[in-house]
Amino acid sequence: MVTKLDSVLLTQKKFIYQYKNLRWAKGRHETYLCFVVKRRDGPDTLSFDFGHLRNRSGCHVELVFLRHLGALCPGLWGSASGGPKLSYSVTWFCSWSPCYNCSSRLAKFLTQTPNLKLRIFFSRLYFCDEENSDEREGLRALKKAGVQLSVMSYKDYFYCWQTFVARKERSFKAWEGLHQNSVRLARKLNRILQPCEIEDLRDAFALLGL
Repeated sequence: MVTKLDSVLLTQKKFIYQYKNLRWAKGRHETYLCFVVKRRDGPDTLSFDFGHLRNRSGCHVELVFLRHLGALCPGLWGSASGGPKLSYSVTWFCSWSPCYNCSSRLAKFLTQTPNLKLRIFFSRLYFCDEENSDEREGLRALKKAGVQLSVMSYKDYFYCWQTFVARKERSFKAWEGLHQNSVRLARKLNRILQPCEIEDLRDAFALLGL
């Protein structure tokens, strides 16, 4: 089963403009989110949905996605007849990392919904230059809630191009600086998440009585 909530694939021009991992991405005032939703129906059966979203009427795209969860993940909260809660694996490819408010709300939601696993790949970091920024704290909250956070690399752009873009048989071509900027942002993300990893180690040592 395939669901495309914006009904059409992204144009090549739109994808490259919105997802280009520039150091200074001026003019990109909204976030695009390409998603893949998977559900294991049996040992050899997998349901697969995909699509893309963007900000809507002042609502950030991460929260727009949550509004569609009932349609995208039927049975996530069980069923009216008392059926079991189904488990889902969701992957996002975002043009920007989440803001603090979206990160906080996502982290709280995921803590209350253990049968939903989320991975987020993003092209650029949103307001994460300051060491004590709220956005950095929000990313750490997501990691503590079990979200896998990564910066998009060439293979992720290639996958998105093949899956979400009306490519018309055109192959994906990396722009100048894609790899260098991806490496730079990945190192920055690792530094941001490091305090969270140190805290996890302290908790592990405490459980061991060390």
